[in-house]
Amino acid sequence: MRNFRKISILLALLCAVPAAVTAGAAGGQSPSAPRGFFGVVPQTELTDADAAYMRAGGIEAIRVPVIWYLVQPTAKPEYDWSGVDRVVEVAARHGLSVLPFVYGTPGWLASRPTRLPIDSARMRRAWVTFVKAVVGRYGPGGRFWTERTPEQAAIDYLPPVATPRPIRNWQIWNEANFFYFAYPVSPSRYARLLKLTHGAIESVDPGAKVILSGLFGNPDEGGRRGMDSYKFLDALYRTPGIKADFDAVALHPYAFHVEDLEGLVEKVRATILAHRDPGAGLYITEMGWGSQNDPNLVAFEQGIGGQARELRGAYDYLLANRRRLNLKGAYWFSWKDVPPGACNFCDSVGLFRRGGKLKPKPAWRTFVSLSGGRMRP
Repeated sequence: MRNFRKISILLALLCAVPAAVTAGAAGGQSPSAPRGFFGVVPQTELTDADAAYMRAGGIEAIRVPVIWYLVQPTAKPEYDWSGVDRVVEVAARHGLSVLPFVYGTPGWLASRPTRLPIDSARMRRAWVTFVKAVVGRYGPGGRFWTERTPEQAAIDYLPPVATPRPIRNWQIWNEANFFYFAYPVSPSRYARLLKLTHGAIESVDPGAKVILSGLFGNPDEGGRRGMDSYKFLDALYRTPGIKADFDAVALHPYAFHVEDLEGLVEKVRATILAHRDPGAGLYITEMGWGSQNDPNLVAFEQGIGGQARELRGAYDYLLANRRRLNLKGAYWFSWKDVPPGACNFCDSVGLFRRGGKLKPKPAWRTFVSLSGGRMRP
């Protein structure tokens, strides 16, 4: 209980700060962002046209899944990197950094992909082997890059990548505090996965950074199905020695309005400070609002104008408070809408409408006004 008391006191102090700072930011131009701050999470295949628009709009990073059960569908030590290769190749060609989140236990190890691969020696060995293979392929000096030097690519008939952009930041799993991606929800189980993964990454690339799973702000579920982000993080911090296994915390502060997003971020930062870890970075690896106007059915949908309004408010707050929060980057979910069915607001959360052509929404104009970018290449 002492930790929760500390968090409550820190939260009361911290919440007095952003209101004043945000008000100042909203009245004028937003503070400038550090290099790599503006990111996006694509839901569709990344094309050269997408990447060109991203760079023109001030986006410097994308967040993409590396799904274990797709890359290694059988127990054989054979990997299908083709999907990941295409994304990394296009991103590198356009100067975009890639933040991968690695997750998804294959069916030859578990009955569901949400089961963390820690429950047997076989599972742990397979996960460590896979993580080492991923980092070894896309990290510094990795095979992906050596195969795509202009000289080697010409021999192997591969698209060349003139300037390698090896991946140095790795995010471990996705929304580990929510049953949709991790079941059962358990900070202690995630801590075991984190320790395993950190060791595997470090053995291949000692200079790599480990980022926690993006925590869903406040799931409606409880027990084994969900836990509030700051409570999950607080319990994770109680694991002896766990601070040595990650470099940054990540949050997905989906919220009805910007004010609710601010509360979620402040609670997580207060938890970090309560555990005397002020040097830990913070990433917002997903945030977004949909452009359909049905907030009573889907809380994250605010209409076409509301999407732009909430986007501006969120970035104004994050930019104004980034140093105090030690905020390293913020990724908008998502780039383009997709057909209904992926999630309850995935069909309207994009900055662009779905389809092959890039048809921007008002939120894109708002985004580039904040990032200092342009509407189109």
